[in-house]
Amino acid sequence: MIYVAEEEKSTLSVFDRLESEVRSYCRSFPTVFAKGKNEKLWDREGKEYIDFFAGAGALNYGHNNPKLKEKLIEYLMEDRVTHSLDMATEAKEHLLKRFNDVILKPRNMDYKIMFPGPTGANSVESALKLARKVTGRQTVMCFTNAFHGMTLGALSVTGNKFKRKGAGVPLTHTVSMPFDNYYGDEVDTVEYIERYLEDSGSGVSLPAAIILETLQGEGGIHVASTEWLQKIAAICKRYKILLIVDDVQVGCGRTGTFFSFEKAGIKPDLICLSKSIGGFGLPFALTLIKSELDIWEPGEHNGTFRGNNLAFVTAAEALSYWEDDKLSREVEQKGELLRERLREMAASHPELIAEVRGRGLMQGMAFKDEGVAEEICAEAFQRGLIMETSGPDSEVAKVMPPLTIDKALLDKGLSILSESLDAVKARKTT
Repeated sequence: MIYVAEEEKSTLSVFDRLESEVRSYCRSFPTVFAKGKNEKLWDREGKEYIDFFAGAGALNYGHNNPKLKEKLIEYLMEDRVTHSLDMATEAKEHLLKRFNDVILKPRNMDYKIMFPGPTGANSVESALKLARKVTGRQTVMCFTNAFHGMTLGALSVTGNKFKRKGAGVPLTHTVSMPFDNYYGDEVDTVEYIERYLEDSGSGVSLPAAIILETLQGEGGIHVASTEWLQKIAAICKRYKILLIVDDVQVGCGRTGTFFSFEKAGIKPDLICLSKSIGGFGLPFALTLIKSELDIWEPGEHNGTFRGNNLAFVTAAEALSYWEDDKLSREVEQKGELLRERLREMAASHPELIAEVRGRGLMQGMAFKDEGVAEEICAEAFQRGLIMETSGPDSEVAKVMPPLTIDKALLDKGLSILSESLDAVKARKTT
């Protein structure tokens, strides 16, 4: 039992007094959470919330998924290895075999599996380093509104001005190009990019890699078309540039298929995975490397916590969801329901909503006026729904529930969202 002083119950005073000002999500969701189960959270006072946030994409299988929890508890109760750096353990061996058999082999993917450290940024850093090592080049091409992490290398390929400023030093050896549809439907940004690459007078050196998200989550729910992805992959092949796909947030089934790029039929040279790859919300990341590119020297990239055996256990069990296409089909069906409901809301609130964006179970509404998305999410929180904003100006209200969410609760949460829209609309018209 956790003791809390009576006067500090129902408040955030402990966090205000003792925790750094850098904290952010607790400002959006000002309560003390005590329990989570599947697609729900409860605070210390017992108030129930539907979760359309899913740990920023780390909880695709919900809070305390019973299948994964059972395996985790069993492993702990047997005093099995928890920390191992990169030593060989039975838990890692099992995960490697499972990932190869369930994910890689059925997709005809010949990749080595690297354990770079426990976060998505660790995976991105390893991919950037390896791309430069393989090619002998320094520059990495990235995209407008991209988000790849908060460490220096990952920040250098991130677009958000506020986050980049936090680095405190110049972020170099990268070049930013326009993402798909950045200039609207009339401009093919791939042609723009290729012109820079083919012109020796463009001032842009041949990059070691191009890094992209197929769906920019933090950047504002911008979706790359299949055709655009295929053209980028073709450019990489033509100019011998490595293609890095950051699937940290939109992988692990978030768009329907396990990898977000599967429908485009491309095979990136390097793939970054984290967040829900661990299944249970435990810190864990992988970098997938085409076998012929795995030229690391032993220990050339390492980290103390790359051997999180507890995450190996839950990650291996989470792969049971991908032994058939049941979950994929459910995500597509729920995604269609989500899109239909969001479009209905947009049609009934044309003065507020500019656009519905996204794929699968990562979708959102872009609002016309500054601050409206934040107001909507605040109203939703008061009504028992947790969701966040995204985009460079927090202009998008983002819907990202666990993939396993019950359809009835998905519908209920969307009704709360609709009520929140009505409340903000009423306030603005009075």
